[in-house]
Amino acid sequence: MNKHLKQLIDLSIIDKEIDAFEPQIEEANANYEAALAKTKSIESDIENLTNEIKEEEVKKAKNELHLSELSQKLEENVKKSSEVKTEREMKSLQLEEEIAKEQVTFANEEIQRLEKIIEAKKEQIEAAKSALEELNANLESVKADVDTKLEKIHKERQEVFKRKETLLSDINQKGLAFYQKIRRWAKNTTVVPVEEQACMGCHMIIGDKVYADVIKGEDITTCPHCGRILYVKVNEE
Repeated sequence: MNKHLKQLIDLSIIDKEIDAFEPQIEEANANYEAALAKTKSIESDIENLTNEIKEEEVKKAKNELHLSELSQKLEENVKKSSEVKTEREMKSLQLEEEIAKEQVTFANEEIQRLEKIIEAKKEQIEAAKSALEELNANLESVKADVDTKLEKIHKERQEVFKRKETLLSDINQKGLAFYQKIRRWAKNTTVVPVEEQACMGCHMIIGDKVYADVIKGEDITTCPHCGRILYVKVNEE
């Protein structure tokens, strides 16, 4: 096999190895980011529940104020009843009292309802804080695990980069430029094998003459359909 072709095949293999590190890095970071996102979500839930409690407490305070005003009004009506002179005034006072009592009942019921809501939300906050505490404890462990994986990936990647540098120092520059031009669009399918007389990049059948040139491996041969660099695997020659 042509030396320059062999170098391009080796380079394509190394480039694939380098590109394969990215998903590994993303996966390792994703584990930590997912755990971090979960803590942020719980923190947001706690903040929202806290704000909701404040709103419910404002409603409760308004009802308590209204209840106080109604109680005062009822007390005033008791005093007024001793001063009533006509039946009409008595009926008017009784009507006011009935309405006030109904409003007192409603206000008390509303205060009880709001207290239950507030209590339920406080319980939710406590449960969320407990979950958050557990997550934060685990977060350090997750981060340490991710850092260990990333360190290992970094070392392995550095080794691959060294192999690439060694190869590039000896590679034919014209062939390298040609390879890089194709790689811009073909990515990790820049150099592909031929199987059953078909390019494994575009999966089109190549002609007998081109196939014969690929088998000889004396020159760099490209697919007439897609332009990728072709070669035949050693065990198929």
